[in-house]
Amino acid sequence: MSRLGKSPIEIPKGVEVSAQAGSGSVVVKGPKGTLSLQLPKGLTLEVKENEAILLRDEELLPTGNLHGLFRTLIRNQILGVTTGFEVRLSMVGVGYRAAVQGSRLEIQVGFSHPTAMEIPKSIRVAVDKGTMIVIQGSDKQEVGQFAASIRSLKPPEPYKGKGIRYENEYVRKKEGKAAKGKTA
Repeated sequence: MSRLGKSPIEIPKGVEVSAQAGSGSVVVKGPKGTLSLQLPKGLTLEVKENEAILLRDEELLPTGNLHGLFRTLIRNQILGVTTGFEVRLSMVGVGYRAAVQGSRLEIQVGFSHPTAMEIPKSIRVAVDKGTMIVIQGSDKQEVGQFAASIRSLKPPEPYKGKGIRYENEYVRKKEGKAAKGKTA
């Protein structure tokens, strides 16, 4: 049995976790929204007072790899509806800037035209000082995917370090071409 999968998940106050037995879906409701997850056959969620335990049927799921994965997914949903998730992106480069206009994120990263990205409805995006993009939301996967799609517009290059990077990301710089020695 999976060591991580069989450990109980603590449910904080103000969060409601419900599992439909027949359909295998889990619904997590909290102050920051509602999230749902479809469990695979062989996994069931048992909710008791202030904790939830994910149970695995040995005949339907002989290996424990999905057990630990879905326990972590449910735990992330509980964290998401209570505290939420945040990803910060930093833009490094001359003239690189971003701005939120309505439901779109306008990004200028050295192309001849600004790039516009549609912001998903469940995500909040703010721009701090024109070069720091802050992405917040209750679904960890959706926040991370949107941040990765923004970063993919202009990933940091290894020579000058220009581009869009995660806030604490270290970009290893390469040495440029060395000048050839003059021979007389």
